[in-house]
Amino acid sequence: MAAAKASLPLLALLAVLAVWQLAALRGLPEYVLSPVQITRHFLQALGTAELYENIWASLARSLPGFAIGSFLGAALGLAAGTARWFERMLSPAVFLTYPVPKIVMLPIFMIWFGIGDLSKVLIIALACFYPVFINAYYGVRQTRTILVWSALNMGATPAQIFRRVVLPSAAPMIMASLRVSLALSFIVMFAAEMINARSGLGQLIRIAENSLRFDLMYVSLVTIAILGYAGDRLVRLAHSRLLAWQQPAVA
Repeated sequence: MAAAKASLPLLALLAVLAVWQLAALRGLPEYVLSPVQITRHFLQALGTAELYENIWASLARSLPGFAIGSFLGAALGLAAGTARWFERMLSPAVFLTYPVPKIVMLPIFMIWFGIGDLSKVLIIALACFYPVFINAYYGVRQTRTILVWSALNMGATPAQIFRRVVLPSAAPMIMASLRVSLALSFIVMFAAEMINARSGLGQLIRIAENSLRFDLMYVSLVTIAILGYAGDRLVRLAHSRLLAWQQPAVA
């Protein structure tokens, strides 16, 4: 039964691809390539240096942005959840600016930090900051009071309570937010590269649009999907290793 449930997503994907391929046989617009055509173009692109150069350029922007934003989000979220004075100082600004689409800040960042990679890394970091901050904050706030009292009664110091009680309580939500943060790092990176970049997978999409290279467009989309999926699997692996005690709750 478990194996059958695990195979359902794969079967659904195969069914969609089969219908897509059959529709292509009956005729589709030239900008809608069939799965077979996309696979052939992707395999051909794997043999070129251009694809790997653009992959590296995109990762060199998204991964540092993800790391910086996630680290600051976790650190400040834990601090806000622990210290009331820090929460009153920082949380209103965070929750006020959270709904603003971060990519609209890119022109401002380009003025402040230049049109190079630094502005793109920082806009990605800004997007990644919010989900991790919010989850870290609420992860601390959901810590059971009885556990803190028990630790105090046993003579634990505030540092020990934070390390042994508060942090383990918040860790599952922080790890879950990292999956959201990683996805956002790729989304914002892609958008930033389409707006202004001389390299990267988003820039390939812009070239494909201007030159009607639909094969290049699909190759870029498939590549970013594979990178995003691989990154998500790595985060889930880290989740299962670091929080082995919470393993049954991992999706």
